[in-house]
Amino acid sequence: MNGDCVDARRQDTTDAGKDGASGAQPMQVDAKAQSHAFRYSLNYPSIGHCIIINNKNFDRRTGMNQRNGTDVDAGNVMNMFRKLGYTVKVYNDQTVAQIMQVLTAVAHDDHSRCASLVCVMLSHGDEGVFYGTDTSVELKTLTSLFRGDRCPSLVGKPKLFFIQACRGTELDPGVEADGSDNSMRIPVEADFLYAYSTAPGYYSWRNTMTGSWFIQSLCEMMAKYGKALELMQIMTRVNHKVALDFESTSNQPGFDAKKQIPCIVSMLTKEMYFTA
Repeated sequence: MNGDCVDARRQDTTDAGKDGASGAQPMQVDAKAQSHAFRYSLNYPSIGHCIIINNKNFDRRTGMNQRNGTDVDAGNVMNMFRKLGYTVKVYNDQTVAQIMQVLTAVAHDDHSRCASLVCVMLSHGDEGVFYGTDTSVELKTLTSLFRGDRCPSLVGKPKLFFIQACRGTELDPGVEADGSDNSMRIPVEADFLYAYSTAPGYYSWRNTMTGSWFIQSLCEMMAKYGKALELMQIMTRVNHKVALDFESTSNQPGFDAKKQIPCIVSMLTKEMYFTA
């Protein structure tokens, strides 16, 4: 059936302190000479691995709807990241235990020959929560497997998570508008990017024939700009496309003519380009 639907568990249509540096003198730097310090290195044998978790069918006891259209998303993302040079693996219809097993194994792999890691997660969700085919798990539980103190071969390298899932049950009605050689310590949470399909608390829309708005837009913008622009510039274009080019069409009361805006949370410490 063709139409827009949401990646929620089910669709219910009823009702400063001091910084300690006050005496420090400003540091003068040569911006041109230092520019390399603000770009992640791709000087590795491989740009990295891309892991895709694609959940479409759920245990009946969960009450979660089938996610028609997600296979289109998975196929498009797989092709897109392969073209960028990633080694892609797709895992379909994974329980929480299976997701944990897959991602734990990836985190324990040796990524010393890789420049980055990508993980694309397609399923139902709620705020801070991602659904396996049987139950839910906190997203933090999954992403923390790749923290700097748990996955040493990815320390200082970008870890990019693209998450197509609902983050609540709110609906947006829209509004009319006119590498360094020096030893150093870095935060264990550094160098992560979380690209959520929607803002906190909101539904995330998916077309049953063409796939989710977010993944459609991500693949289109990456195809156009992936070899030219920095990742955050690309993601701004993704936000622009989702915000302006999509509006829901639904026969369910209250679900028609709704909008969506992705949410990009970055702990990246450098610029991410997909080509050297």
